[in-house]
Amino acid sequence: MIPEKSHKIAVGLSGGVDSSVAALLLKRAGHDVFALFMQNWHDTTGTLHGDCEWEEDRYVAEMVAKKINIPFHFVDLSEIYRERVVDYMFSEYEKGCTPNPDVLCNREIKFDAFLKAALDLGADFVATGHYCRKDEFQDGHGNTIYRILSGKDSAKDQSYFLCQLNQHQLSRALFPIGDLLKSEVRKLAREAQLPSAEKKDSQGICFVGKVDLPLFLQQKLEPKEGDVVEIFREHYESLNEPESLEEFSRPFHYTPSQGKVIGHHQGAYFYTIGQRKGLNIGGHKEPLFILSIDIDTNTIYVGEGESHPGLYRRALKILPSELHWIRPDLALKIGEELECDIRIRYRQPLQKGRLICRDEALYILFNEPQRGITPGQFAVWYLPDGEMIGSGVIHE
Repeated sequence: MIPEKSHKIAVGLSGGVDSSVAALLLKRAGHDVFALFMQNWHDTTGTLHGDCEWEEDRYVAEMVAKKINIPFHFVDLSEIYRERVVDYMFSEYEKGCTPNPDVLCNREIKFDAFLKAALDLGADFVATGHYCRKDEFQDGHGNTIYRILSGKDSAKDQSYFLCQLNQHQLSRALFPIGDLLKSEVRKLAREAQLPSAEKKDSQGICFVGKVDLPLFLQQKLEPKEGDVVEIFREHYESLNEPESLEEFSRPFHYTPSQGKVIGHHQGAYFYTIGQRKGLNIGGHKEPLFILSIDIDTNTIYVGEGESHPGLYRRALKILPSELHWIRPDLALKIGEELECDIRIRYRQPLQKGRLICRDEALYILFNEPQRGITPGQFAVWYLPDGEMIGSGVIHE
């Protein structure tokens, strides 16, 4: 959505093609546009490129701003990024959870600290290159309600990463490329001869880049040897069928006596549920997958094959303190339920399921068992029209 009335708009220009085209479209629409590049990370420990990727990104962003003929500003948010995103990330991994730093980066940095910096420079809105859409309407009391909808390009939809934004943040946010396909964005960039037109999409952790995760985490988490225990399929034959929502949402818990020690690792918190690579244990016909992580005993439990029953569950649990409604007016009350579309990780196809609100938690019951439900990740839910209305941190 691009406003019709002229506004002063700060574009979070990252040096990538998506934010470049967002700036281009706003400039062409007659807005007073300026570029704001944020530096959020200095340390190269654990990064696979071995140098400061942000320096190249800043150079390209400056060239784009010059090409479009818009002012260029720079802001260093590295201290607050470390406090709100990276320290949180270390803390979650240490507890055996798998956080999503990109979600936190949008909530805490791009649409908080960065937004404040943009407003201080006189901006009315902040625009980014996210593939998602925003619209608004007036409710019966005259209040403006803002909506986030999935992007037109289903292969690039990035609404998931914005699942923790609130109404205030959305009131200041613009997503100019949400109605475009990635191919259309590339074409616009080439036609305008933008320096970022052929730049590859960024990968890895937001503003840090692609990393060797164990090496990156070793900045604060000490390696320590533990056992890798294989759990065989036969273990599940004697288990009783869950009878309650609480039981459905509870992950399998194992003890070493239920399996066989087949190897060792250098720290359970360096791994995540559903992970296949990085174990370096042979002697199996099918790949090994991580089923469970026990931080207290520093034990990793694994199973052979992608169809291993320990990888699948029908439900998950979100505590009230970890529940966030983008649309507070649609928040479920205790005892209410809602059929909706759900995803538990970025790029996962939407899954059919039901939200069930209870006093102790919000439960998500899926129509089909889900692979690799991981504590610390965000579950996100959508209405049939593609509107994302809420999210929450998976408890266990």
